[in-house]
Amino acid sequence: MDRSVLFDTETTGLDPMAGDRVIEVAALELVNELPTGRHFHALLDPERLVPEDVTRIHGLTNAALAGKPKFAEVAAALLAFLGDGPLIAHNAPFDFAFLNAEFSRMSLPPLDAARMVDTLLLAKARFPGMPNSLDALCRRFDIDLSERTTHNALLDCRLLAQVYVELTGGRQRGLELGAGGQAELPVARYERPEGRLPRLIVPGAEELEAHERFLHKLRQPLWHAG
Repeated sequence: MDRSVLFDTETTGLDPMAGDRVIEVAALELVNELPTGRHFHALLDPERLVPEDVTRIHGLTNAALAGKPKFAEVAAALLAFLGDGPLIAHNAPFDFAFLNAEFSRMSLPPLDAARMVDTLLLAKARFPGMPNSLDALCRRFDIDLSERTTHNALLDCRLLAQVYVELTGGRQRGLELGAGGQAELPVARYERPEGRLPRLIVPGAEELEAHERFLHKLRQPLWHAG
């Protein structure tokens, strides 16, 4: 089993070294690069005020975060979910820096940079010189953005999971992810119109003889009536 975790954070600002904090963290489990349905999500009390201009981006107000757990209260559960495999994020150095700043406050070791998979770098390599924000990639891959009115970490993870599948090769068109995270083939089903009964078609003697003559013309036919 090839397990990795895709994650995203929302923060009070852009610089963890200046005291900005994590206010939301979300993570999705991937197995063989496909979502399994397991996820981690937490809204957090940043222990400081969220600036209004930042709230306009992600929609998280000071009132909405009041009474939420502090990062230290969810750190153990988060680390357990992250495990020890690859960690995937869009502009991953940003998210790594914020989580590592939080872990440093608790005297915990930082996340290993060797685990980092940055989908922004993958996108830039595939689409050089083009816009490669999450929104731009979703539009490029025809991924539904209708629910993305603000930067919600869990929704962003779900969108990025679809983008990541495309960036790493793309699933066949027409395949969809089932409830267990596995690709399912679309199945065509025939429904008999109400009141119609199936009619059994039985070949007559002449048709059987014609079929037999045709088979004798074939070299080593796989089936033979006689």
